[in-house]
Amino acid sequence: MTADRHEALVVGAGPVGMTAALALRALGRSVTVLEAGAQDRLRPGSRAIFVHGVTLGVLDRSCPGLADTLAAHGVLWHTKRTFYEGREVFRRSYPPPAPGRLPHFTSLPQVDTERHLLQACKAAGVEFAWNNAVTGAESTSDGVVLTTAEGARWQADYVIAADGASSSVRKAIGTVMAGDRSDGWYIVVDTEEDPADPLPVERVFHYGHPAVDGRNVLLVPFAGGWRVDLQLHDTDDPEELRQGDGLRSWLRAVMPPAYAERVTWASSYQFLQVVADDFADPHRRVLLVGEAAHLFAPFGARGMNSGVPDADAAATAVHLALSTPVRARAIAAVEDFAISRRRAALFNRDAAGVSLEHLRPDDEVRARQRAAAEGAADDEKLGHWLDIAPYGPREAPPANTIYRY
Repeated sequence: MTADRHEALVVGAGPVGMTAALALRALGRSVTVLEAGAQDRLRPGSRAIFVHGVTLGVLDRSCPGLADTLAAHGVLWHTKRTFYEGREVFRRSYPPPAPGRLPHFTSLPQVDTERHLLQACKAAGVEFAWNNAVTGAESTSDGVVLTTAEGARWQADYVIAADGASSSVRKAIGTVMAGDRSDGWYIVVDTEEDPADPLPVERVFHYGHPAVDGRNVLLVPFAGGWRVDLQLHDTDDPEELRQGDGLRSWLRAVMPPAYAERVTWASSYQFLQVVADDFADPHRRVLLVGEAAHLFAPFGARGMNSGVPDADAAATAVHLALSTPVRARAIAAVEDFAISRRRAALFNRDAAGVSLEHLRPDDEVRARQRAAAEGAADDEKLGHWLDIAPYGPREAPPANTIYRY
């Protein structure tokens, strides 16, 4: 049992939780992170591999030099290609970033991102309480009490909940998620780079890959390997194509055969498109961030890349709330966070929904895609549209209003 009352507690030591902790320390606040797992916990899969340039910038504000570290350990592909039924309809290569400028993104396994974040947090003085699974949260106008599986009670003025899709904190404060699950299944695979047969460092998307019976395929490089997404037909059995000979058969069809023998992780999924009805508890003492607050379709990499700004904005709101003796102003700071980040989440949900319209097109969208593919050789704009459509709109979410204070 912890008798001390903390200024701020963060629940969850993933990228989003550690971002919140780093931001609080950069603002001069003490913070402890409660994590259900052990420090040396192993989680499968590369997970969130794509770190946007904006995300790098957010992290660098709290820990100067962290963005350069992540960029140096990731890969940046300069060429992207799109195929339609086996025929290339778009290719574009970009120059590397100018010296001293952050790249537009970096691609590395999430475990590596977490490792560098953990090092930065420890250097900044963040405290960690490992093996502390939070099972309950009680919020009042005076503060928050968290309860762990072992029965310990942690008291805080404010709590930032970054404990993921099954967030116990979100459930404890009575917040519900609204949205739906898309039709259709996808297989996602991690495979190690084959040093004997390295592939060009390019992002490649196939509409209707002819070698796998017209299924869509996305291939994305990251440091040390490749992420491969296969979109299944409605009649496919996900379990059959996720493992064993079923997995190796289709993977050999879209990559050199050796890569089918270097699979390190494979999973099946459906898209979830859900957003919490509120990003803070009624007393404005608990702030929800990342997957505790929203879940999006993965195309467009909007998950972690929206969770990091959530965490940064939450830390700012907590700092502002702690800085004023006037309760109404403290409430306003958290309210501003909750409104602005939920607005951003709804934008990202809708943007990810647009990508689904192109991945699972109706007859009208399919006809537009085919017409664009037929005209792409004469009009690069048509090929460019095919290239960006599966990832949703490129516009940024609405700006946070939290920084007006």
